[in-house]
Amino acid sequence: MPPKLKRWQIAPRVSSLVIARFASRPLHPLLIQVLYNRGLTAPEQVDAFLAPDALIGNPFQMRGMNEAVDRLRRAIRAGEAIAVYGDFDVDGVTATVLLVQALQSLGAKVKPYIPHRIDEGYGLNREALTQLKEQGVQVVVTVDCGVRSLDEVAFGKKIGLDMIVTDHHAPGEQLPDAFATVNPKQAQDQYPYKDLSGAGVAFKLAQALLRADARTPLQKDRTPMPEDALVDLVALGTVADLVPLTGENRALVQRGLKQLRESERPGIQALIRQAAIKPTSIEAGTIGYTLGPRLNAAGRLESALMAYHLLATHYPGEADDLAIKLEETNRERQRLTTEMTFKARDAVAEHAEQERLLFVAAPEFPEGIVGLIASRLAEEFYRPSIAVHRGETESRGSARSISEFNIVAALDECRDLLVRHGGHAMAAGFTVVNEKLPELEARLREIAARALETLELAPTLSIDAEASLNEMNWTVQKSLEQLAPFGYGNREPIFVSRSAIVRDARIVGNEHLKLMLSDGQVVWDAIAFRQGSWMGSLPPRIDVAYQLEARQWNGEARLQLNVKDIKPPSSD
Repeated sequence: MPPKLKRWQIAPRVSSLVIARFASRPLHPLLIQVLYNRGLTAPEQVDAFLAPDALIGNPFQMRGMNEAVDRLRRAIRAGEAIAVYGDFDVDGVTATVLLVQALQSLGAKVKPYIPHRIDEGYGLNREALTQLKEQGVQVVVTVDCGVRSLDEVAFGKKIGLDMIVTDHHAPGEQLPDAFATVNPKQAQDQYPYKDLSGAGVAFKLAQALLRADARTPLQKDRTPMPEDALVDLVALGTVADLVPLTGENRALVQRGLKQLRESERPGIQALIRQAAIKPTSIEAGTIGYTLGPRLNAAGRLESALMAYHLLATHYPGEADDLAIKLEETNRERQRLTTEMTFKARDAVAEHAEQERLLFVAAPEFPEGIVGLIASRLAEEFYRPSIAVHRGETESRGSARSISEFNIVAALDECRDLLVRHGGHAMAAGFTVVNEKLPELEARLREIAARALETLELAPTLSIDAEASLNEMNWTVQKSLEQLAPFGYGNREPIFVSRSAIVRDARIVGNEHLKLMLSDGQVVWDAIAFRQGSWMGSLPPRIDVAYQLEARQWNGEARLQLNVKDIKPPSSD
């Protein structure tokens, strides 16, 4: 049985008048089309997009930055102990590493703290703050967390800690009563770019500290690290956290990818060796599908400090040992994800088409992979999906959504039932006492039913242009590469060719469909990942949606079509 058909939303071809606007710039018409589809309609906008370094902002424009920098410089001068309090995902771990290293290079007495996902849960907690205070810490800087931890920040202040909150999550109605709060999403913040990751915001603080020291050095005999030495960590955190690859994020990831390809960090070198990838081939997708999951595995099943120490170590031997352990942990994460997703799928499959929101809860779902379970359900059934680990007294859940439904806004409507919650429109997490779990499920289902009642829920594929197979070539490919790095918010361009002749079709690997397609003039190799169910029902001609991509075969670069969807001719 062929896969469920997606809805194709095909952008019309831009007019010759639009093309003429860019006559002074050597841009391929299909590149102009793709840029226009993304709202970049003026030559100046396009120039900024294609050379995004100019979009990297002044960190001192952020509200609270001056206060944070002044307090940390005072702590460094006085020899006060500073703790950087992070989170257990890749964004939080990289944010912790980069800020600790920046502070160390300035001569700070600094230590990391990353909570244990299962023992402590997400964000600040009182026991950890008490422990840090007892260890002599006087200043706590949060990264990738804290903006909604009002009670915990107030507690830290009460016991004598100066709390500096840096975060990128949407604040609630009230900000924490911290010494300083640095978050571009807070009200009255003048920073021009609002979509930084947690690592991105931590980098802006590190950047501000390093620039302040360049003007007025804290120690004359010390050379602080250059800020560009941290952009590899920013790229890891930014891509892994699925924030939009636009504006400053795109500029930072471009810089960071270059740094990753040439990395001198023993931990990153060891991670690359374990993943069996070539450093020169690292792209944003390599972070999303290869490096990020390995780093995330530590916090999902064990302690995120394993990933922290891997990225922070200066010793190749220690890096190799940690990378091997991380690889083993990731394989176990993959096994558990597959097994538990089957259980969750069986629980929802019968009624998934009739439901507007999928909700599964079980004690056997590990806390560290409920987000992955929810993600798989949302991808397969195209419904907002929630998976919950049901504990003895409290349950912890993770939600993944679809573009039509803001999941964190839905959780906001249920805040009276929750111990804590937070996240983004497309992904969120929460803690709830078990007695309130049934009411939470019922209310979320009601909110989803109300919001999605009149909508036909089917995944939409945004197509950049209709084009003939004959139009695709190396010139187009090289032109489109200027749009990279690709990722959330800056997807890789997709094209549609009509009535392509299927010269050959066969199954390869794990249910992938290998095709040979022609328009009567040229013949193309194509691969349709996880679409092997078309075999046996594939028409002799198909309409095909695809990305143009370059791949290496036996040292030779060749183009192929990466097929995103197939339809019988003219079915759209």
